[in-house]
Amino acid sequence: MSIASGARAGARWALVAVLAANMLVDALEVSATLVALPAVGSGLGAAVTRVQWIVTGFAAGFGGALLLGGRVVEWFGRRRVFLAALLVFAAVSLGGALTDRLDLLVATRVVKGFCVALTAPTGLAIIVASVPAGAARRRAVSVYSLFGAAGFCSGLLLSGLLTGAAGWRWTLAFPAFVVSALFAVALRVVPREPGVPGGGARWRAVVAGGALTSAVLLLVDALASWRWGSAGAAAVAVLVCVRAERASPRPLVNTALLRHAPLVRSALGAAALNGSYVSFLLVAALDLRRGGWSAWETALGFLPAGAPLALTALHSGRIAARLGPARAVAAGALAAPAGYALYPRSGAGGAQYVELLPSMSLVGLAFVLAFTALHLQATGSLPSGLQTAAGGLYQTCVQLGAALTPALTAALYAASGRSAALWLVTAVGVAGAGVALAGLAHPSNDPS
Repeated sequence: MSIASGARAGARWALVAVLAANMLVDALEVSATLVALPAVGSGLGAAVTRVQWIVTGFAAGFGGALLLGGRVVEWFGRRRVFLAALLVFAAVSLGGALTDRLDLLVATRVVKGFCVALTAPTGLAIIVASVPAGAARRRAVSVYSLFGAAGFCSGLLLSGLLTGAAGWRWTLAFPAFVVSALFAVALRVVPREPGVPGGGARWRAVVAGGALTSAVLLLVDALASWRWGSAGAAAVAVLVCVRAERASPRPLVNTALLRHAPLVRSALGAAALNGSYVSFLLVAALDLRRGGWSAWETALGFLPAGAPLALTALHSGRIAARLGPARAVAAGALAAPAGYALYPRSGAGGAQYVELLPSMSLVGLAFVLAFTALHLQATGSLPSGLQTAAGGLYQTCVQLGAALTPALTAALYAASGRSAALWLVTAVGVAGAGVALAGLAHPSNDPS
């Protein structure tokens, strides 16, 4: 019997608790590794251009596999995919913490990104299928969203504590124990569902999804290491993906969505915002460590950049509705580069917490204003039948921004130092602001 068809309310909320807790773990993966990144680099003797893979590999696995992940869930069912992804996530978390080889650690990060591409959207789908429509479902979705927003702050604090007190390996290993416990509970509370009959042309979807992921990974390598061979191989992978998509009777990307201006603007704006945000914190983490800051001090310094989103998560939709999505996006997109520009240019060696506060606070404000509004702007004016597909394409672009921009930023940081890297981050933020301001010129497309 499914939960939706008559199980107790307590069982429903046990399910929501497991799914929300897993969403929190998924969300903390980026912030935890950003704080721990300098310690990992020191521990493994890796240069910035190599150690950045710990962040970008995760985002590449997530973004590259997200569209294919939705199809995998259709083929094998929500329960089986969710449980399998939890097991793999726990195993590779422990493996990454134990290895002394950076290439193996990066491989575990890519696999974890793929697992999150399966669990994050599937968790929400399980809630929608298992909790009755109405107030109960609205509360469940709110809890799920709140835990996702709180994950970034949790990752900062957890990484600051564990990296400083026990070492970076415990920061990477900690999710394995949490997710293993969640798996044990999920076996009991995640409802079973009828098997989904297999459709044709699965291999084309796998080829397209695999080629897309390969293209992203190769582009990250090309940007981080200035390898033209990787750039050429990425172009070939893109062609393979396009050919597989064109030959498929049901491609991963609905090409009609690429002609929808609000979606395209939102996807580009979100990629610029998320990419510049992660890149900014990457530069700051390396800079603060060079200036003598501990992992815990860095985590506290980053907190104003993440806490506002967690504190306003339940109200973000109302904020976007009050301002109008296009205006909220524009305000947030302007706040982000302003924050980047205010980062202390004199160097972190003499920087104090109060000097970081204006910069980090503006970056946090940017996410409060723009992140939910971008999603609303991307999908709000589309027919309901296309919103799920549009959401997947939008989230893919969000993660691709977090994979590609930090790779180029790390290369510039290694070659020319902090100042040049910050100029790049600010330029990407300004480009995102330009896209957002263009949206103000098209009020008819604003779903408000």
